[in-house]
Order: sequence, then structure tokens, then C-alpha cells
Amino acid sequence: MIAIDNKLVSDELIEEQFVCDLIKCKGGCCVDGDAGAPLAPEERERIDEVVEAVKPYLEKSHLDAIAAQGHYVWDNEFGWVTPAIDGGICVYAITDNKGIVKCGIEQAYNDKKVSWRKPISCHLFPVRIKQSDDEAWDYVNYEPREDLCNAACKLGKKLKVPVYQFLKDALIRKYGEEFYETLDAVAREKFKV
Repeated sequence: MIAIDNKLVSDELIEEQFVCDLIKCKGGCCVDGDAGAPLAPEERERIDEVVEAVKPYLEKSHLDAIAAQGHYVWDNEFGWVTPAIDGGICVYAITDNKGIVKCGIEQAYNDKKVSWRKPISCHLFPVRIKQSDDEAWDYVNYEPREDLCNAACKLGKKLKVPVYQFLKDALIRKYGEEFYETLDAVAREKFKV
């Protein structure tokens, strides 16, 4: 573990390699899971702000699910999450003409319709952050899905891209430039990345 301020970062973020291979996984992380994407407290407000601009990207079944469930739902294990359809695909997911599932919120962001990219838990995947019971520490762990992320692990090894480098933008978005620079310095010094 690497301690940076109040964050305990798993060595796996440096030791393991990962690069999403959407051609092979088809964006399965937006489809397969126990619940929708976990939301940070402030992200519920962000969803409320962007949902109308995102709706034109969504299929009717997704719009119907939002109308029935709301913009977000409470899950007993994960807290506030994005709604999912029948315990599967996220209501904010879209499918492109190649059959790849992507985030409709992120597509609206890329099209400059909204200024918020997507939930940070999605942006950080396959890294998951859990807080200690007293909320004093963030545990930053690498948790790829064994079958779903197999292609991404292989591609990461082939390209020799450590997890933390693949997630540079997301880690900076979550914790800032200084955190990332410190993590990178530790990786280069301690792990010889």
C-alpha cells in the first residue's frame, strides 16, 4: 500500500496493467453489475442538472425506467446509484452502431451539451474507492471483473500501461494533479515504472 495524504493506494495500481478493449468487452461494465454506478453525494445534484440534456441520447426503455425509478436510486449495499433496467444495463447507457455500450452522459459531455463528464465511479473503473468506517481514509483498490476485464488486462500487458497511467485523467479528476504526481513519483522510484 502507498499512503498519500488520507489515501491508501493498492500497489496493484502500479504493478498491474490495464487498457480498456471496448471492441472485445463491448462496454460490459455499463451492463453487468450488482447495481447501477455508485454516486458520490454531490453527483445526484449533477445528474439532476444534466438529465434533460442527456435524455435525447437515450432509448425509450431507458427513459421509461428513469420515469419509473427516478434519476438515481438507493441501494442497501452501495448507497445512491444510477438506476438500472432489470438489474442490468444502466439507464444512462447508450449503444453505438458497433454494439458497444457507452455512457450517454459522457456522450452529451463530448458533444458539449453538458459540463459534467459522468459519475466518478465509472470514470475510475476498474478502480474502486471505499472509505474507512470513520471516513478518515480512502482505500483505492484495483478491482477488475475477472471475465469481463480479461481483454483489458491482456491489452494493458501488451502495451505495458500500468493501471494508474491508464486512469490518469480520472485520478486527477478525483484527487487532483498533486496526488497524481506523487503517485507517479512513487511508481517511478519504488516500482521502477
